[in-house]
Amino acid sequence: MDETTSRRSAVIALFVLCLIWGFNWTVMKSVLHYVGPMTFSAYRYVLATIILFVVLIVRREPLAPTPWLPTLVIGLAQTAGFQALVQLSLMSGGAGRMALIAYTMPFWVIPLAWILLGEKPTPRQWSFTALAACGLLLIFEPWRVQPSLLSALLALAGGFCWALGTVLSKKQFQTTDVSLLRLTTWQMAMGSAVLLFVALVVPERATEFNTPFLGALAYNALLSTSLAWVLWLFVVKRLPANVAGLGSLISPLVGVLFAWMLLGEVPDVAEACGIATIAIALLGVLRPSVKPSPAPPVR
Repeated sequence: MDETTSRRSAVIALFVLCLIWGFNWTVMKSVLHYVGPMTFSAYRYVLATIILFVVLIVRREPLAPTPWLPTLVIGLAQTAGFQALVQLSLMSGGAGRMALIAYTMPFWVIPLAWILLGEKPTPRQWSFTALAACGLLLIFEPWRVQPSLLSALLALAGGFCWALGTVLSKKQFQTTDVSLLRLTTWQMAMGSAVLLFVALVVPERATEFNTPFLGALAYNALLSTSLAWVLWLFVVKRLPANVAGLGSLISPLVGVLFAWMLLGEVPDVAEACGIATIAIALLGVLRPSVKPSPAPPVR
């Protein structure tokens, strides 16, 4: 696969991924009527891990673990940390708003990628990052007291965990010949073990095994977790980490739209302006450069 085709495939995968993840914020919020946040997180990731191991077997890929320490750190950040924090934030925070705050991830990615990967942002990326940051500031509305401040802080911390896992995954792809599917599976297995332990020791409401719960679990295990994380690491492997991170901001915009249509979460004026600002920043950062670079940057 040539570089142009590979990049185009990664961009398509990114848009599909954003639709899956964007709708899932409404699913994750709605399912809390039937199950506790940590219990649901454990269910979805344990099932997704089993599915990915089956896929490894079907594809006849080695089941040997990837380098255990980096994989453990990625699993703690990208699976356990991110999922636990955002699911807890949805207990009292709105689905659309929590999605947008969690997606401060790209702004954490940019300095982390610069420090750990040597991916120095271009002036254009800095300018559109600053514009997107202004949009998130409008959504966060720090100038007024809000009862959901704790939820917002949990979602913010979740965004940092995801960014750390993203950059460390990119580093593994650059320094080792690790399989994308194997890394996804093993980091998820390690993160799932932590989520399962927390779910067993933290008391929560009893789970109602009804159709909405089982449907939400199936959507999360099959699409939003198994398929989506493979797509995400595919994107991370083929696009610069900061571009992948900023591109993924489409997900919370989709999340806001579905939360508005299905949950009645209507954005106020500041949030609406913030959403529009982020959309403009996205168009800017994903628009191809007029003059392509004559050679790839040396790393």
